[in-house]
Amino acid sequence: MHIFLYRFQEKLRVAVLVSKAALQFIQGLAPASEYTVPDDVKAAGYGICAEELSSIVESHDIKKLKSHGGVEAIAAKLCTSPEDGLPKSRRRQAVREELFGINRFAETESRSFWVFVWEALQDMTLMILAACAFFSLVVGIATEGWPKGAHDGLGIVASILLVVFVTATSDYRQSLQFKDLDKEKKKITVQVSRNGYRQKLSIYDLLAGDIVHLSIGDQVPADGLFLSGFSLLINESSLTGESEPVAVNAENPFLLSGTKVQDGSCKMLVTTVGMRTQWGKLMATLSEGGDDETPLQVKLNGVATIIGKIGLIFAVVTFAVLTEGLFRRKIMDASYLSWTGDDAMELLEFFAIAVTIVVVAVPEGLPLAVTLSLAFAMKKMMNDKALVRHLAACETMGSATTICSDKTGTLTTNHMTVVKACICGKIKDVESASDTKSLFSELPESAMTLLSQSIFNNTGGDVVFNKSGSREILGTPTETAILEFGLSLGGDFLAVRKASTLVKVEPFNSAKKRMGVVIQLPGGAMRAHSKGASEIILASCSKYLNDQGNVVPLDDATVAHLNATINSFANEALRTLCLAYVDVGDGFSANDQIPEDGYTCIGIVGIKDPVRPGVKESVAICRSAGIMVRMVTGDNINTAKAIARECGILTEGGIAIEGPDFRTKSAEELNELIPKIQVKFSLLLLVMARSSPLDKHTLVKHLRTTFDEVVAVTGDGTNDAPALHEADIGLAMGIAGTEVAKESADVIILDDNFSTIVTVAKWGRSVYINIQKFVQFQLTVNVVALIVNFSSACLTGSAPLTAVQLLWVNMIMDTLGALALATEPPNDELMKRTPVGRKGNFISNIMWRNILGQAFYQFIVIWYLQTEGKWLFGLKGENSDLVLNTLIFNCFVFCQVFNEVSSREMERINVFEGILDNNVFVAVLGSTVIFQFIIVQFLGDFANTTPLTLKQWFNCIFIGFIGMPIAAAVKLIPVDF
Repeated sequence: MHIFLYRFQEKLRVAVLVSKAALQFIQGLAPASEYTVPDDVKAAGYGICAEELSSIVESHDIKKLKSHGGVEAIAAKLCTSPEDGLPKSRRRQAVREELFGINRFAETESRSFWVFVWEALQDMTLMILAACAFFSLVVGIATEGWPKGAHDGLGIVASILLVVFVTATSDYRQSLQFKDLDKEKKKITVQVSRNGYRQKLSIYDLLAGDIVHLSIGDQVPADGLFLSGFSLLINESSLTGESEPVAVNAENPFLLSGTKVQDGSCKMLVTTVGMRTQWGKLMATLSEGGDDETPLQVKLNGVATIIGKIGLIFAVVTFAVLTEGLFRRKIMDASYLSWTGDDAMELLEFFAIAVTIVVVAVPEGLPLAVTLSLAFAMKKMMNDKALVRHLAACETMGSATTICSDKTGTLTTNHMTVVKACICGKIKDVESASDTKSLFSELPESAMTLLSQSIFNNTGGDVVFNKSGSREILGTPTETAILEFGLSLGGDFLAVRKASTLVKVEPFNSAKKRMGVVIQLPGGAMRAHSKGASEIILASCSKYLNDQGNVVPLDDATVAHLNATINSFANEALRTLCLAYVDVGDGFSANDQIPEDGYTCIGIVGIKDPVRPGVKESVAICRSAGIMVRMVTGDNINTAKAIARECGILTEGGIAIEGPDFRTKSAEELNELIPKIQVKFSLLLLVMARSSPLDKHTLVKHLRTTFDEVVAVTGDGTNDAPALHEADIGLAMGIAGTEVAKESADVIILDDNFSTIVTVAKWGRSVYINIQKFVQFQLTVNVVALIVNFSSACLTGSAPLTAVQLLWVNMIMDTLGALALATEPPNDELMKRTPVGRKGNFISNIMWRNILGQAFYQFIVIWYLQTEGKWLFGLKGENSDLVLNTLIFNCFVFCQVFNEVSSREMERINVFEGILDNNVFVAVLGSTVIFQFIIVQFLGDFANTTPLTLKQWFNCIFIGFIGMPIAAAVKLIPVDF
């Protein structure tokens, strides 16, 4: 289905591009016709309609755009201001929504419950059971008549319907949950100018005429036109499939919804919203997935199929053995040539026995257990601030052996402030307002002018006034810290920006570790400002401002002093940035490259980003859980080491390596380096500083391919997308993360906290181990029931457990067992064991020990009851066989009830701890006992049972309970993992 949708999407993309090209060709040949504004649009005061705007942007019709007077004329026709945005008016907003639409996509209709019922009926195992039900009805009615002979067949039908409705209900609820999660995933906000204020709005609140501010990593929220900006590159691969980015500027001003900002920044005029956009038209034909099977579901589907086939083989062998016995008798009696109706009925009875063996062998509940466990985990993880985008991430995270973590915003609070500064050679603490005022009074006026120019012009942030009239700083945490520092020094953001003209902007580049601008000063002179990683910017400087504010050449002593300052700031866990400028020639144009050398150093600032509370404890938990934590950051090596030590990541004997050094290592050297820091999950950890996006990707790929690690990666920037995509589990930050990072991730950490990542790992392990518990429980029942019925049928010619009874046991094993064991919440013990890793066996030696120990006890009990049960319970008379079979059935069920409790822990003796905290588990156990009582006491004809006495009930419960101390004793047998 997904392959079909993908192919259809590719065909649709081609069709869109072909139609666009054809439209442009036709419009190029045809003379431009005069546009007539529709009457309703004109009456509302607008000068252009939604259809005309859609055709201009979608077809990239620059000729038609010019015929309307250009982008600013379009803004005027939409009654909006490029500076202030849409005016505030509810009446006008309602009219605008009616004429131009709202920015929402029409969602495909949810599939009804009955569709899920039909899909559940397609299951092969249920088809086998349906065939068994049909033959059971035929055999039963033929041998015992109606209605008694139909009990087994109708029981199988009832069980099939129960399984189908439980499966359909689970899948239906899961689809609703995916829909809720999808809504959460699409909660995207953008910066918009409205009513003269810059503010954050949901993309669904955008209207035609809104002025949207886009920067690197953002997703274009609607179709629109470029108003102003710098170095804007748009990735249109989501629409066109072309990986090469498109430059958008005044000559090519068209922006399409769903594309992503790869580089630069801009101000965009929204022209088309919702279903009228090209992305909306594409989405109208497609629906998002979300129902892919996870690797564990696929694996368990395979296990269920194999077990079902084994059961089928046992059934065929049983039928063959019984039939052979009948033929032998006929040959011995010399009556093999004469066959009576009784002989045919006997053959049908043999077939019914074979059917019961197939019934007990088919484990419908295995995939259902995974679905229930994952759905439960996803819901709980959402409460714990983790949004799971891909279902497989739940189980994969439980096997994670390595976490490569970002520093800023993940290990730290992401609320930065400038706490130290070295301006004009003077080092000052500037944590308090009085410290800042003191620095301001000591700085020469010329230095203050240059510092304000650098801070307020060379920035990706903004200083605005919100609706309440209070000042607000917008931008990344680093940008807001620098802007706040500039304002505290008495600088005026708007005045400085108006005093000069921006000629060229190069946004921050993660590879160069710097950003730059060129401005035109009031006198016409050109000046470039650069800001970035201290050692990189300082290496570009040949001069500096001395304590008098004069420009003097950089000598070795000053360079040594500045480098020592950078190191001292970094050793205090401060992130350092260097500010510098250079005067460029008057002939500089926007097409020229900003100089990279010859700068004058203005100063160095140290920014503090405190470590989040609980991070050190979380890292310690990871270490005890066998998960190695690595910090990969773009910071100075000393800053990185200081933060890593504070978090407990870098310990004695640990290795810290810089990105440039890492890049020079050959594959052989990396193979030697990484094992040294991974010996038995020891305390040796890696800190990588000044890394590039490809460093992170290389590290992750090396860990996954060479060392078979299961790698989780955290990231928030567009530059983290390759590593997030390469990792087994990509974890994007929900607050600081760009849309590109979120789209590349499997899990979104809504609170940007490393502690939440540990919670995700804990839930992942919980999912994995809960499925193991369930499989252990189910295989125990399967092994016992299969061997008992097979051996009994072959030796005595009859099976002690009927099809209806076995189907009820299947319900306990499958639906109820899955519901109980798959919803066990995680405990702290989960994080005290080593991870399973990539090659770990799903059914471990511990599970086999528990399965075989419990199965042996149950098999011995049932065989003893079959052979000595009448003597043990003192049964006599015609009804003794029915009573004995009822007692065997009752004992077997209570063995499963108590085994379910024992299965809560695979290694620990105490299985009762926390049992009352799991309401679902208690409810399932209670329901099982109540239903068993009803089946035995009141459904005799249907289930082939007879009411039992109080003493017999007590004996059955006691026999089942004995399984618990036996299970505890079996756990004392030491085995390897």
